[in-house]
Amino acid sequence: MDRAILLYPQQELTNSGENTIDVIGISDPANPALNFQIDLSPYGGAPNSVAVHPQEGFVAVAVENVVKTDNGSVVFFDIDGTFLNRLTVGALPDMLTFTPNGHYLLVANEGEPNDLYTIDPEGSISIIKTGCPKSEIKNMTQEDVRTADFRQFNNATLDPRIRIFGPGATVAQDLEPEYIAVSGDSRKAWVALQENNAFAVVDILKAEVKKLIPLGVKDHDTSHGALDVSNRDNQIHIAPWPVSGMYQPDAIAFYHTGGENYIVTANEGDSRDYDGFSEEKRVKDLLLDPSVFPDAADLQLQKNLGRLKVTNVNGDVDNDGDYDRLYSYGTRSFSIWDEEGNLIFDSGSDFETITADFMPDYFNSNNDDNDSFDNRSDDKGPEPEALALAGLSGLTYAFIGLERVGGIMVYDITDPYHPDFIQYINNRDFSVDAASPGAGDLGPEGMAFVPSWKSPTFKPLLIVANEVSGTTTIYEISMKKSDD
Repeated sequence: MDRAILLYPQQELTNSGENTIDVIGISDPANPALNFQIDLSPYGGAPNSVAVHPQEGFVAVAVENVVKTDNGSVVFFDIDGTFLNRLTVGALPDMLTFTPNGHYLLVANEGEPNDLYTIDPEGSISIIKTGCPKSEIKNMTQEDVRTADFRQFNNATLDPRIRIFGPGATVAQDLEPEYIAVSGDSRKAWVALQENNAFAVVDILKAEVKKLIPLGVKDHDTSHGALDVSNRDNQIHIAPWPVSGMYQPDAIAFYHTGGENYIVTANEGDSRDYDGFSEEKRVKDLLLDPSVFPDAADLQLQKNLGRLKVTNVNGDVDNDGDYDRLYSYGTRSFSIWDEEGNLIFDSGSDFETITADFMPDYFNSNNDDNDSFDNRSDDKGPEPEALALAGLSGLTYAFIGLERVGGIMVYDITDPYHPDFIQYINNRDFSVDAASPGAGDLGPEGMAFVPSWKSPTFKPLLIVANEVSGTTTIYEISMKKSDD
């Protein structure tokens, strides 16, 4: 008898979408209530991430500057919303997390350029010492903030698979930290460098980036890597294509099993597309090497590969002006890596295959339009972005949120070499206008797992924040034995 897991949506709560933190009471998960809001307008332009200290319970919020290329802030509050402190970190703090022991707060400072690409701040990781009682948080100073930067790599010879390509950028400016996963012993962190298609490995105690690890590419010209590449063929057509997908993960997470450390990634993909510089091209607009692509004319039809968005930065291998390889954004999958960055598992074409079976009339829809069948096939498909891991009954589960078509994929990843698909759930209602309250959840952006011992119902919960609909949904997780 295999053990299965089922998600049951409990209730939704609409977010105002303002520059605030919504504090939601879930003593009754079926009837959550907005207890109060914390106004963040005195501290910057917008919040990007929230974390709660694992022991003391105070709250840290990453707030970007009104001018996103200027340094941002981490603002601390108690659980009642009372301001405690504010510290300066790097430009565009995008995600933050406490170490498991609570001694440090890590902040991924993405350092994106401005739209004209005339200002490009350095990416970095801020490491804030927080191993103190809540009562002392208000006494922290900038001396408690250390910065792990990338300047040591400016004149280094990097693995060419690490994408450094911003116009006029140093390596430190070009690397853009997106998301952080921390080891169970709170000593090491892996940082996703999404646009660069790499990990940075950070020594937390020394506040140093120890190395950069390229993630490589996925071969989409196989049955395992098959994908739908056209939004103009008016059909579901998942097939192998001569394309290399850059993993480019957004959310990442750490887990330990069988005596080894692993990193799980949601391979969303992301391009640089600014007024001052853009790497985005469609395959139909590129000159393809005729010796590599003898069927280029057919491939570049809009019903075939022509509509797919790829990069024009990589692919001209011999620098002769035409493209020998095609590199697309993201891999429409989730992956598991060992701590050295070796690929252990990839979910292949699961996400598109499963969603095609589950709701064929709404395959690869966008997250703000309920009449958008196949609309995202030329881009990044279902776009896996959100990620949470959960330990349940001695097993480890991964929950992966699909940003575009919506919904959550559930896998048992206890054996990192042989994960099992468990469930796909999507409470989106495609029969109504996407802007209406009845449309359900649109654009899952962040997820948090609540173990049973922390849950008000003593049953494990999964909380999902949805960016487009502004809803927060609480799922109850039930373990169920199945003969399937």
